[in-house]
Amino acid sequence: MNFSATSRHWAGGRVVPPPAGRAATPASTPPAINGQRLWRHIGARHVVVLAAVLLYPWIVPPFFTFQIGGQALALGLIALSLTFLAGYGGMLSLAQMTVAGIAGYVVAILGESGTPQISLGWPWWLVVLFAIAAGTASATFIGWLSVRTEGIYTIMITLAIGVAFFYLAQQNYEIFNGFQGFQKVVPPVVLGVDWRSPVPYYYLVLFWALCGYFFVKYLIRAPFGVALQGVRDNARRMSALGFSPVAHRVAAYAVAGVIASIGGVLLVWYNGLISPGSVGTGWLINILIIAVLGGLRHPVGPFIGAVVFVLLQNFAIDLVDRERFNLVIGLIFLVIVLFSPDGLLGWWAWLRERAGRRLARSAVGGKDWRSVGVQQARPAGRS
Repeated sequence: MNFSATSRHWAGGRVVPPPAGRAATPASTPPAINGQRLWRHIGARHVVVLAAVLLYPWIVPPFFTFQIGGQALALGLIALSLTFLAGYGGMLSLAQMTVAGIAGYVVAILGESGTPQISLGWPWWLVVLFAIAAGTASATFIGWLSVRTEGIYTIMITLAIGVAFFYLAQQNYEIFNGFQGFQKVVPPVVLGVDWRSPVPYYYLVLFWALCGYFFVKYLIRAPFGVALQGVRDNARRMSALGFSPVAHRVAAYAVAGVIASIGGVLLVWYNGLISPGSVGTGWLINILIIAVLGGLRHPVGPFIGAVVFVLLQNFAIDLVDRERFNLVIGLIFLVIVLFSPDGLLGWWAWLRERAGRRLARSAVGGKDWRSVGVQQARPAGRS
């Protein structure tokens, strides 16, 4: 990362000009070069995974396409916003489902629903734009309130905001229709395609999930993302170098708000309804569980966590009572936190590293693999 100005270098606590005859270092990397770097990171595994998710609806029943695939991708997109904030910004927010819920309520209020006395019936494209704008604005406001705190205080502030919105939606009937919420909130029919059908909806949410994934992958390597990670590691030093930690953190909340808002629109179309229960404390915690299950150090982590969560949600009731689902999720969350803090991706990286060590030992005839210069496998989240 280059913290220097266009023609200055930092040395010994003071700014000095570069040596004679040496070209000035550019302040930032051109977008074209950033795009080339991102393309180099798209390897064979990305192609294989992309082919698998594209073919998925054609090899599984509609239930798995819609109930498992569609729901997991929508929840993963919301959890991706938390992964971006917590993993790369060091800010653990419990209000990401609140942001998604605000976007979902805007879709129901401004669009069409089973409550025509409240819903305005605007065109779907205008409704979606207003929903994303409202969610982003609310996320920015939440960030402005919480970025001056750290650790447990950030968690408590964002949790308080989420609980406050839950009670507002539950007790307000003029705008939010109280505890009943809005029913029959369905996606539009565009160019003859019914996006409520399992396969079209799956491809719709898959498109936005891929956009969110590659956008975060690009952003964390862009100057803003690198500076945000610097603020996460040492805000005081970044401030001394001329960066504004508060501005970068608030901007990160805004970016996460866009991602969560898109996920909120897709999720309300999936459920066909939205109510205070959709933004209750349980779902605030569930988004955190999804992000931690997959791993907070890589953008693919929340989608892996969402798949595991949705599978457990649908099939764990075959083994335990539905009322004990939260107990099962809580136990799995506890095991992940204790034994693999980096989530399932961290556990997978540990297995790969261990397998690599065994292969290295067998390749050198049982000798110490470190003595012959065999390097350890890189940890997850660095690819």
